[in-house]
Amino acid sequence: MGGPSLRPRLFYFNGGFFTQSRVRRILGLAGYDLKLGKPADDDLIAVWGKSPTAARGEKVADYTDAQLVHIEDAFLRSLKPGRDGEPPLGLTIDHQRPYFDSAGPSDLEVLLAREAFDDAHELSRARDAMERMRALNLSKYNDFDPAAPIPNPGYVLVIDQTRGDASIKHGAANANHFREMLAYAQEEHPKARILIKTHPESSAGHRDGHFGLGDVGGNISLYEHKASPYALMEGAVAVYTVSSGMGFEAILAGHKPVVFGQPFYAGWGLSDDRQPIDRRQRVLTRHQLFAGVMLRYCTWYDPYRDRLCELEQVIDTLEALTRAQRQDRGGHVALGMRLWKRGPIQEIFGSRRFGKDAQVAFAADAEVALRDARGGSLLVWAGLEPEGYALRAKTQNTTLLRVEDGFLRSRGLGADLIAPLSLVTDDRGIYYDPTRPSALETLISASGALGPGALLRSERLRAAIVKTGLSKYNLGGATFDVAAGDREIVLVPGQVEDDASIQLGTKDICTNEGLLAAVRRDFPKAFVIYKPHPDVEAGLRDGKIAADEADLIAENGDAIELITKADRVCTMTSLLGFEALLRSVAVTCYGAPFYAGWGLTDDRGPVPARRGPDASLDGLVHATLIDYPRYYDPVTRQPCPAEVVVDRLAEGSLPQAGLRNRLLAKAQGALAGYAHLWR
Repeated sequence: MGGPSLRPRLFYFNGGFFTQSRVRRILGLAGYDLKLGKPADDDLIAVWGKSPTAARGEKVADYTDAQLVHIEDAFLRSLKPGRDGEPPLGLTIDHQRPYFDSAGPSDLEVLLAREAFDDAHELSRARDAMERMRALNLSKYNDFDPAAPIPNPGYVLVIDQTRGDASIKHGAANANHFREMLAYAQEEHPKARILIKTHPESSAGHRDGHFGLGDVGGNISLYEHKASPYALMEGAVAVYTVSSGMGFEAILAGHKPVVFGQPFYAGWGLSDDRQPIDRRQRVLTRHQLFAGVMLRYCTWYDPYRDRLCELEQVIDTLEALTRAQRQDRGGHVALGMRLWKRGPIQEIFGSRRFGKDAQVAFAADAEVALRDARGGSLLVWAGLEPEGYALRAKTQNTTLLRVEDGFLRSRGLGADLIAPLSLVTDDRGIYYDPTRPSALETLISASGALGPGALLRSERLRAAIVKTGLSKYNLGGATFDVAAGDREIVLVPGQVEDDASIQLGTKDICTNEGLLAAVRRDFPKAFVIYKPHPDVEAGLRDGKIAADEADLIAENGDAIELITKADRVCTMTSLLGFEALLRSVAVTCYGAPFYAGWGLTDDRGPVPARRGPDASLDGLVHATLIDYPRYYDPVTRQPCPAEVVVDRLAEGSLPQAGLRNRLLAKAQGALAGYAHLWR
């Protein structure tokens, strides 16, 4: 039998703690042993901020001498507010008072007042996280409309809050401070437009704010759209607030907000405080304030792995969720989706959690699809797009997105009808077609501007992929002893010759036999290994050749194991070339795959002159594996970051293909010559 638990016992008397399993889980992971019943003197009592129900816990604390622990949502909470059923991605846990209570020091205030915040690594993390939050438009709640109109720059932004907000009363303010704030904004900016940003809860009709239509007139107007705070900050010449969390975001955006209450971010030299807090005398930089609040004070949660995490993983999570929400909120019409693909497509692009319209309507006829998608979004499986379709979609204000499998796809072949864990969407072209620009090309071209944090993420993702031996399909296979002596080992991956990447991305060398002949010509002394394409080996596609030029034919070989034995990979357009780059193996391209033309490969094919400037390997990885695809976690059934899919593939914790798909896959083997029916 073990000894007594060293975890502090945390009792709760608020029904919200009982109903919100995520909150209890975060507290448990943070080291607390949650209990119901009567606490002892040395126990703790959890209360939610300064909510009306917090009084119960406070009364019990008075009777028992147990200490209070004040719980609140963290400053990056979720996609939507908690009233919409969204669980939080983090909490603040304070043993003195809620962070917004200025009547005395909180744990956060003590932290900001006393800690040095001089660690270069921590400040670099803060800088990178701030930049990512601004670039991704991340706020406490993130149900923004990317199409929301933003006023022309030059306005003064006045931030409203809901009546009864605890941060007002406990931030030494009241309703009169809102009238005073508006008056000062007009007086101090007599010629500027005044834009009153209403609170989302007020705009939705849930709670009253302090301003309304009676305040509109002259140069004053209400702004009730669901725009990102950062988008509004960008055009503001000044920001006024009482105690709103948007004041903190204004500081992060580079403003010095005028503050009429006493919120947690006031008193550190970064705001114009109209109610100074005498005990706060320290001057902090923006990065120091951010490090204290976001990196040290908050407790963050990873919903995919069910564990505590760092802020960076929460940003990754919200990046995946907001990207899906902003792309899917209005729903899609989908064309060219085979029957077996429709379930995964609906699951990935049609999550109702983003709104009642967030679903996919499938169409078999191109004209019907174009009509039904008018003014909205149209998904088309890449390669099945009718001639001139993109131009017709553009003329009717429809966003056309070409869809293809991503580069970390599954554990099993798409031709075996295994559902994908990643898909790419491209509104410019598609990655395997070098005859026209693609969104991936744009991302790679811009990758030189990535910050240190983004490149570090790429480096870590690449290291995880290499360490776990992952590839697009993760098929495994046979291993081979390669007796090459001191000869250079060249791996030549076979491809399906009617594949679109061959038809569009090659010129003189466009067959497997032609590729082998070119490799033997260019590397006459090399030990050449030919790896047939898995679809051909599985009997699902035509393309078997004799491969007489090869020294070894690695039938059913493990592609990644073969890459690790190679000194060079020679390919037309195979993804194995990219997977070789991930493992620092030299690559020669005889076609124009997406990874050619960026200074990372030996290019002997028709690479477009438009590609450039040269990219770093980690820049290429970020564009290709982080920015370009969308990922789906089959365990939580949510959009997810790339790192989660890497974990799922490495662990093998994936649902298996259904019986119907397995039977269909077997039927395909007998109909390999009719692959156009299912691809």
